[in-house]
Amino acid sequence: MSDRRRSEVTLVIPMLNEETALPAVIANIATLDPQPAEVVAVDGGSTDRSVEIAREAGFRVIDHHRKGRATQLNRGVEEAHAALICVLHADTELPSDALALVEDTLANPRRALGGFTPLLTGTKTRWGTSFHNWAKTYYGPILLRPHLFVRGLRLLFGDHAMFFRRADFLSVGGCDPDMNIMEDVDLCLRLCRLGSVKLVPRIVKTSDRRIAEWGPLKANWIYMKCGMSWAFGRKYGLDRHYPDIR
Repeated sequence: MSDRRRSEVTLVIPMLNEETALPAVIANIATLDPQPAEVVAVDGGSTDRSVEIAREAGFRVIDHHRKGRATQLNRGVEEAHAALICVLHADTELPSDALALVEDTLANPRRALGGFTPLLTGTKTRWGTSFHNWAKTYYGPILLRPHLFVRGLRLLFGDHAMFFRRADFLSVGGCDPDMNIMEDVDLCLRLCRLGSVKLVPRIVKTSDRRIAEWGPLKANWIYMKCGMSWAFGRKYGLDRHYPDIR
């Protein structure tokens, strides 16, 4: 591992009670070539061994003590040292060349945001939901923000392992800290002011734990309900429809 190049990318991992998922993420990060410049894990108040496991892996752990992906992400970007950021959820695995792809994608100055193509898998591969997630990257902005679609807007979610320049994120004010879900889509709108959004046609594997817990119909209904609520102006309180699944 020591012979591999270090990228210019900080991995930021918002986490909360992820002791079950972290070992696979740690093993996955060890396979990356190039390696991340650093890994910053922002803990939102875990009561399990998440912090201990992350520190043992050599991650820089930030004890944020406030639950919420938006506020945890903001803190992680503030604390990061590298110029580029990739947000990795604790249940997502990257391809081995992911950070080279991040660097190549953001080498284009007209591009402000990128993400990978998620495949939901674990208990089984969720082909239908994964396809729908890919499709709504495009049909979502076509239907809801067509004027921004022609300017390069695509709607990405946390499962896409989103990436961006640290300076751009800070210049648009980061995420709305009071949004507990849909903060990722809201960030797409903010960063689209600065440039286009790119969906990289490379797969990242993300846990299907919500679908396994809720079932496909209920899970997709919840995703749709939260998405449409956000689209028509409701930003806050949506997390009551989207409980944590560990």
